[in-house]
Amino acid sequence: MAGPAQLEDLRAEARYRRDRYDLYKAKAYGGRPTSPARLSELEHAYDRAKARLDWAEQERASHDHD
Repeated sequence: MAGPAQLEDLRAEARYRRDRYDLYKAKAYGGRPTSPARLSELEHAYDRAKARLDWAEQERASHDHD
């Protein structure tokens, strides 16, 4: 089970990955040269970080209800 510090680390990582993805997506929409593969890579990195965070939060919630 993830402790409070670990949950905060997971939140920070998910936020960082989302920000990186959003910035790159904005760069692509702004007409600057971008790579579709890089955009996809950043999206998948965010999805994985978010999934880890969601799992840890669900684990924490289920232990809090016991």
